[in-house]
Amino acid sequence: MSEALPILVAGGGIGGLAAALGLAKQGFAVQVLEKAATLGEVGAGIQLGPNAFHAFDSLGVGDTARAMAIYVDSLRLMDALTAEEICHIDLGEDFRARFGNPYAVIHRGDLHGVFLQACRAHERIALRTSAEVVRYEQDGGGVTAFLPGGEPMRGRALIGADGLWSNVRRQVVGDGRPRVSGHTTYRSVIPTEHMPEHLRWNAATLWAGPKCHIVHYPLQGWKTFNLVVTYHNDAPEPVAGKPVSEAEVFAGFHHVHPTAQSIIRHGRDWKLWVLCDRDPVEGWVDGRVALLGDAAHPMLQYMAQGACMAMEDAVCLAQAMAAHQGDARSALPAYNAARALRTARVQLQSRAVGEHVYHPAGAHAALRNAIMRAKSQAEWRETLAWLYGGGAEVEVGG
Repeated sequence: MSEALPILVAGGGIGGLAAALGLAKQGFAVQVLEKAATLGEVGAGIQLGPNAFHAFDSLGVGDTARAMAIYVDSLRLMDALTAEEICHIDLGEDFRARFGNPYAVIHRGDLHGVFLQACRAHERIALRTSAEVVRYEQDGGGVTAFLPGGEPMRGRALIGADGLWSNVRRQVVGDGRPRVSGHTTYRSVIPTEHMPEHLRWNAATLWAGPKCHIVHYPLQGWKTFNLVVTYHNDAPEPVAGKPVSEAEVFAGFHHVHPTAQSIIRHGRDWKLWVLCDRDPVEGWVDGRVALLGDAAHPMLQYMAQGACMAMEDAVCLAQAMAAHQGDARSALPAYNAARALRTARVQLQSRAVGEHVYHPAGAHAALRNAIMRAKSQAEWRETLAWLYGGGAEVEVGG
């Protein structure tokens, strides 16, 4: 009976659409249920490691995604107190040869658009907006997702890709509210001509300072620069997308070098997010229901892997469902087992990178500088091999 039903996907963000596309390419009918009235993404730039391109290719959108990305030459770490380079990771030929794909940056809306266009064009995918999944029930024949007002949607499986505040996770895991990090991020996108000319680097650049950092890189054919600044202000509650003044943004950066300060002064229309994550959990599955992306493993931004992990999830989920002939009750545990430890590692290392690389002071920062300067380019590539890999991490056997 359930074989005639679609797979329901709660959430039409990057992870949800990637999951829908992966499943549809394996021959499954998919119904995407998005809470918002329109399908889109809030935010600006995101970084794409080689593992993201492995996922793009598996999902059939590699060429489209590549055409929209900007390929940066390096990951550059600067000392925000001295304005000196601590180290950089060369992303050129040796890096691409090692990992089989490039490193790039892209506007979040453009990336979402890649998946949205592919989903709209696919005959097995139906998209519905203003359709929040508030809870679910299941039985031997399938799963029923309920929308506000009690409208039922029947499926063979339900994938909770509904983000940090996932209603589906509340039933599957039941671990309460997200963990508030106390770190606040402020985002701006500025025209390239407003970026100081001597700082218009073709790099994903991070300025690391005591309890703060600044990130910038070019976007959208070099028309704009993405600018993200973060500092510890012990924010007690989650906030998302709140407009703020330049004075509030600057409050956490009076102690950094004037060059670093000058970057912030070029920002406009700042908005803030209080960063949240959750502790890793091993189990994301309840019968015919599974979690994906931020609903499964929300992480801090410090390894730039949130979207990449969601896309890997999507590939793995689709492979698992195909390998198990569409039997969600066996496929979903296989997917969970294949992804749980890898994503837990990224969650925990994202916290550690924030503490030990981006935000230390004094002797801690001096030790960071010494250790990171001592690494050769070959050593950096080996350090990153577990993360960027060759794509095998996302595969699931039958």
